[in-house]
This record gives sequence, C-alpha cells and structure tokens, in this order.
Amino acid sequence: MTDGWLPRAAAEVFGEGAVAEEAYGVLTVDVPAGDAWPTALETARAELGCDFFDWLSAVDEPGVGLRVCAHVVALGTPPRRLLLRTTVPHGAPSLPTVTGVFAGAAWHERETHEMFGVDFPGHPGLEPLLLPDGFEGHPLRKDFVLAARVAKQWPGAKEPGGETPRRRQPLPPGVPDPNEWGPLKGRAPAPPAAAARGGEGRQARPRRARAAGEGSASQRAAAGGEAAAPPAGGGGRPARPRRARSAGEGSASQRGPQAGPPEAAASEAASEAAARDAAEAARNGSAAAEANGPATDPENGEEG
Repeated sequence: MTDGWLPRAAAEVFGEGAVAEEAYGVLTVDVPAGDAWPTALETARAELGCDFFDWLSAVDEPGVGLRVCAHVVALGTPPRRLLLRTTVPHGAPSLPTVTGVFAGAAWHERETHEMFGVDFPGHPGLEPLLLPDGFEGHPLRKDFVLAARVAKQWPGAKEPGGETPRRRQPLPPGVPDPNEWGPLKGRAPAPPAAAARGGEGRQARPRRARAAGEGSASQRAAAGGEAAAPPAGGGGRPARPRRARSAGEGSASQRGPQAGPPEAAASEAASEAAARDAAEAARNGSAAAEANGPATDPENGEEG
C-alpha cells in the first residue's frame, strides 16, 4: 500500500519509523531525528525527484519539542510537494546539517539556529545572521521572555478606556508573570477582586415564584380566580382596573357621557326615528290639503 504519490509505503522509502500523510496537496512525512534526517532529504532528491529546495525552519511545540521542517518540490505538471519533518528535544536540540544535500539550506539552518537554538553539526558556519551582537536567547521559542512587557503592560492588560480589569487576565506566551520575573518579582500587587453583581450595597431583585401559565395578578382576578391585591401605583394609590368591555362597544367618549348600555341606546334611537317619520307624514298631509283649496257646497254654492 502506497502513501500519497509515493511509489511505496513511507517506511519502505524513508526507512523505519517514517509516517506519511497527505493534505491540501502537500505530502507530509515524519522521520526520526539523527542520521535519518539527511538520509530522508537525500532520498527525496535522488529517488523522488524533489530537487528544488524551498525552505527549512522550525516550530516550537510545547511539551513535544522543536519540530524541524524542510519543504522540497519535484517540479513538473503538476508539481509534487513534499514536507519532511523531525522532532528534537528542547533541552539539547541537535540535528545533522543537510548542506551536503542542498547547499541552499545553509542560510536557513543559520536562521533556525539563531531563532530556535537548534545546533547543526557539520554546518560550515553558524554565525549570527539577523540578531545584533551580544543578544541572549532565542526569540522564536515559546519560553523566551518578552522583557519589554515587564516594563510596559501588554495591550490586553486593561479594559477599553483604560479601566483596570475586573478579573485576572491570562498572559499570552512569552509574557512573564511580574511576580515571577522582573524588578517586581514577589512584590507585584494582586489583581483586584471581582465586584459583586448588582452594584455595591444593592440587593438583587428576587425572581418571581409563579409559572408563566398562571398569568399576572390582574388576569387571575378578572378570570374569577383568587383575589389578589392590586399593585400600588404612585403615592400608594391602587392601580386602575383593566376595562371589561369589548372593542366593538367603543370608548366612553364615543358612547357619550350619559350613554347607557348598548341595548338602551338602540331602543332610544328607534323611538326617535319613528317620531321623525310621523312628523314628516303630518307635514306632507297639510301641504297637500292647502294645494287643493277650500271645499264648496254644490247645492247653495257656499263654501263649507
């Protein structure tokens, strides 16, 4: 069974202990430290055609060690990318140089030695490359102390607006505890205690003890349930009861100040309409009589 685009299993190609995994177009092979490291790079170049050296660096993995990585490529269509990795301990990191396989690795091994403290026996010269003369430590290791943060707090040490945090903030990697390192060792003030919720001297309002299905006190009273004292309004006045009429009945102003129930109002309106109809009929009868003139007796010709 092959691993990725390897012709055979990783252990058969790179030796015992090699493990391969492919993801995102990159085949990653982990090999043991020691002499297996330059041998793996020689195999990648001679047998797999990875003759393009891209880069070499390291990653500090706390609790694991320093993981040294080398990325090489077999140019073609499509190109085949291979990432070789090995792990050395934090205490005495050492790995044979691969400058005999890829001459371009000399600059990368110098940087890795300077930033992570990895020694490369056989390297032609591990002189400082980036840091100034007399610099102590390896700044890309996680245990390197950021001394500037001892004199000046890191940006996350205060809340927005410059307020002191209410609880102890976690320190990022490299930022020392002022009680353990620096001029305030053992004398730094303790972080402020967390303030009680609800404000000083103010008690939290008790939560209600009834279920949501029971409704409010006014709803229970309107439904004929248990009598509940109405909540007091401003100045000790009882709260105004909720209205008991429907929306179709209208408001008090719409019905008039002296209006009675809806049935009485309807009866009164019917009586008024009947009276208006009778008066209108009487007026119409009087007008017709005047139009016909006075009545005359046919026998004596006198007006009746």
